[in-house]
Amino acid sequence: MSRDARWKALLELLVERGRLDVEEAAADLEVSAATIRRDFDQLAEQQMLVRTRGGAVVHGVSYELPLRYKTARHASEKQRIAKAVAELIAPGEAVGLTGGTTTTEVARALAVRGDFSSGSPALTIVTNALNIANELAVRPQFKIVLTGGVARPQSYELVGPLADGVLSQITLDVAVLGVVAFDVTHGAAAHDEAEAAINRLLCERAERVVVAADSSKLGHRAFARICAAEKVGTLVTDSAAAPETVRRFEEAGLRVLTV
Repeated sequence: MSRDARWKALLELLVERGRLDVEEAAADLEVSAATIRRDFDQLAEQQMLVRTRGGAVVHGVSYELPLRYKTARHASEKQRIAKAVAELIAPGEAVGLTGGTTTTEVARALAVRGDFSSGSPALTIVTNALNIANELAVRPQFKIVLTGGVARPQSYELVGPLADGVLSQITLDVAVLGVVAFDVTHGAAAHDEAEAAINRLLCERAERVVVAADSSKLGHRAFARICAAEKVGTLVTDSAAAPETVRRFEEAGLRVLTV
């Protein structure tokens, strides 16, 4: 197993369990305890975990894995969510996509829709996510607009005041938000305030707002608020969402689709 693959596996285990000890991680990954100790030390130097005596724990509320380490988490749920979100979008619309693993899957679902295979353009995609723009730019049926800004390596998103000039000059039919937390009381949120600010602008420029979030994100809050729950028209999530959580969103006026 390569170092990158090992780090990805370690971080996914750590997020899932909250805490790992050296011997446990070594057994799970079938490597030596010395290798795991070295990995933990190097990941701690990058502030991707907190080293403890004999192991490691995740950071607190502000903990955020870089996007490249999150792609495998809840993958099947995100793909089902993405397909359902893509079906909400009509040909010819202007669509805002924030960064994140779920919205990346939305971009891929849009790319394979047969009725988007032609048009001038079939869709206009406005995004601050470099990876999404990179995947869709090779498809001539899509017009791709990047917001501008400074690249954030954790999420491949462009952030900062440079994006304001673009977003203030456009209107969108729909904004699709990827979030790290979504709660009826606290609204949609991100870990980083700069990302949240850009996502908020996308919402403000859109006729309708869709949150694409797997059930692990629901009922939680995060540091930087994007928008109130009432601003969101539709929530698309997976079937593992608690019925009580779904009911609370519906009572707040949201349309909830579970897939």
